[in-house]
Amino acid sequence: MKGTFVPIQESKRIVSIDVLRGLAILGIFLVNMPAFHSPLLYIDGAERWSEGWDGILYRFSDVAAQASFYPLFAFLFGFGAVILAIRSEEKGISFPILFTKRLGFLLVLGCIHAFFIWHGDILINYAVFGFAFLFFYKMKGRTLILLGSVCYVLPFAILGSLFLIMGIFDREGMEMTTDSAMMKQSLEVYQSGTFTEIMTQRALDWYMVNNPFNAIILFLSIFPFFLIGAGVAKQGFLQNINQYKRQLKAILIVSLLLGLPIKILPYVTVYHFGTIFVQDYFGGPLFTIFYITAIALLAEQAGDSRLFRPLSYIGRMSMSNYLFQSIVCTAIFYSYGLGLYGSVSYTTGFVFLLALFCLQMLLSLLWMSLYKYGPIEYLWRFVTYGKKPVMRR
Repeated sequence: MKGTFVPIQESKRIVSIDVLRGLAILGIFLVNMPAFHSPLLYIDGAERWSEGWDGILYRFSDVAAQASFYPLFAFLFGFGAVILAIRSEEKGISFPILFTKRLGFLLVLGCIHAFFIWHGDILINYAVFGFAFLFFYKMKGRTLILLGSVCYVLPFAILGSLFLIMGIFDREGMEMTTDSAMMKQSLEVYQSGTFTEIMTQRALDWYMVNNPFNAIILFLSIFPFFLIGAGVAKQGFLQNINQYKRQLKAILIVSLLLGLPIKILPYVTVYHFGTIFVQDYFGGPLFTIFYITAIALLAEQAGDSRLFRPLSYIGRMSMSNYLFQSIVCTAIFYSYGLGLYGSVSYTTGFVFLLALFCLQMLLSLLWMSLYKYGPIEYLWRFVTYGKKPVMRR
């Protein structure tokens, strides 16, 4: 190492990126909430919450949030990695070494989160897949965007077509099912099990999502957005919004016009695995693009206004807020807390989500008025740079 690396100054932060991180935390919370209070892994949510406000709010969340915010988080991960790489080169510091430290911290934190707090962790995947990014980050921006797009669209277009065709010839075989045995086990353990039993169930639930077969799908659905985010950062689209305003507006309109019909596809045609797959793997990312362009354009117009400040503060301590949601929700719904697992309606969970997120905005605002970093972000920087950042303002 030749230089001394310091975290990015506040005046040089990209407002839209902080706001997008905050929006991602809200969107991920919308997706995660029913899994916090119900055995969502083993049931069909649309069937369970099909009437009244439960049905309305479930479908709203499914259309607005499902499969749109994990890609957004991956996009931001790649975007931030390239900014770190550029600044590392300017300082004469090895980016692979810095990035490996960041990924190592993320992996340890993800393991603690997944196996001791909540099974629905995303940090482990981001950390493991992040090591592959070291082989690509030196590519040109346009190459990264093209490569990421092809690596995403090609496999999922093939799979989506196959599932839709299968749905035509074997509609019954493509219907969503409920795993009654695992649903019952999940309810019993999280409602009244010991902490050890909950840890065992948590590991089973984690493996249900992260088994070797699913790991391939997860990689193909996450890593391409690392590349796309990195490419966008290299091209400077979000750093120079005025220069690309016309293109961003066109992308916003196209992504919404294409994304919305695909997002509502299972509810206006046939509801089965094929249409849900297309909804998630194509409608989800199209809405991701819509959110990115919409926030970028709005943030550029509003600047550092009060309108976006609460979300930007959430975004600046996004990892702390992400873990805070898991800690609070498992404490409320699991047996070692209030034990409300399985007894909360979708509407009740939705209202609780809004209340907790409003509290997070307030706490983030208060915290960031006193400190420069969130508590987890502070530790992350300390591990990455090897020295204590200045915490107090």
